[in-house]
Amino acid sequence: MQTECFFFVNIRTMSDLWLIKIGEITLKKGNRAYFERMLRENIRKKLKQYTGEHGTANKVTNRSGRYYLETTIPETDVVRILETTPGIVAFSRAYRVKKTIEDLTEISLSIARECLNDGIGSRFKFEVRRTDKSLPLDSYGYARELGGRLLEALPELTVDVRNPDFTIKVELREWGYVYQRERQGTGGLPVSTAGRGMLLLSGGIDSPVAGYMMAKRGMKLSAVHFHTPPFTSPEAHDKTARLAALIAPWCEGLTLYSVPFTDCQVKINQSVDRTATTIHTRACMMQISEILGKQRRCGALITGESLGQVASQTLESLAFTDAAVPMPVFRPLIGLDKEEIIVLARRIGTFETAIEPFDDCCTLFSPEKPLTRPDVIAERLVYESIEGLDELIEKAADESEIFRFDALGRTIAD
Repeated sequence: MQTECFFFVNIRTMSDLWLIKIGEITLKKGNRAYFERMLRENIRKKLKQYTGEHGTANKVTNRSGRYYLETTIPETDVVRILETTPGIVAFSRAYRVKKTIEDLTEISLSIARECLNDGIGSRFKFEVRRTDKSLPLDSYGYARELGGRLLEALPELTVDVRNPDFTIKVELREWGYVYQRERQGTGGLPVSTAGRGMLLLSGGIDSPVAGYMMAKRGMKLSAVHFHTPPFTSPEAHDKTARLAALIAPWCEGLTLYSVPFTDCQVKINQSVDRTATTIHTRACMMQISEILGKQRRCGALITGESLGQVASQTLESLAFTDAAVPMPVFRPLIGLDKEEIIVLARRIGTFETAIEPFDDCCTLFSPEKPLTRPDVIAERLVYESIEGLDELIEKAADESEIFRFDALGRTIAD
């Protein structure tokens, strides 16, 4: 059975709390403290970037294995910060009160009235967790007592333990913590607990989702985008930069390398059979991405490829592009179909930007009938024989333009 641990975030101006549930981190044993510390630091980083060096003082304290963040940041912004922080499973606005029946009843009545006024419904139940064993009642006893008091004060309420309109949850620890609405978090592991990776960000639907999924597994990402002026427009480049900004909050900030790819792509199109240009272009992109990835101390490349989705994503084509670099290539979307990827893109807010009609370099030079089952060894010999390509690869990497986005998705000026 999975155990849940909680962080508590205190909103000073309202004497509120944000109760944050973490799931997978609790399965860690000897290094659990490291994962908890990284999650706390990621939350602190976002809050500091929100308030700036001279803004609100965000104080994080630890007591009895629980975490409290004191801040005056508005609720909507706290929600956005927490829902885009990998490692958080769910979170709720909560209230901290004394552990007396009277105080617990008072705040529970306030929550119940709010639910009635908002039209949520009149059927309710209590869920109580009592870790303070010195208290006079057990968890069921507190739930029964508090429920009875609410029914007495608000006769329009009814108890429904199977299908309630709202649930009031109570944690009885060093204080009483009372909350009702629960928001879903990203889940997974805190960013920077699983190494570094370089994401190939194309400007389409798939690659931003791939980046989100690897960030959710704790990987710290940088990204690389390839553009081919004058064949691709400034709008296409801007679109990719906006996609980078959209996924930056989940990545705890993101550095984007914009690679001038025209010379490399023209050379490939002049040197190989027309049907094979796509896979050779992908191999070249892998090499440049690996060069830039090593500069960022990355241990893997990440792509948005899904098996069989297009010609360059057949088993044989993927084997050919993998052979271009010794660095591991992660493909978190490999077993998903397009509809599943679109659902994720909508969830993280990248879909509408990704479908803007600006062609990238992959689509512009795509052959009408691409090679789908290349002979890996034979095509590798062709690729290695392209005269002058190695120099063009080094030149493209050296001339890359760098864009940086903070953990809130804002551009960082150099």
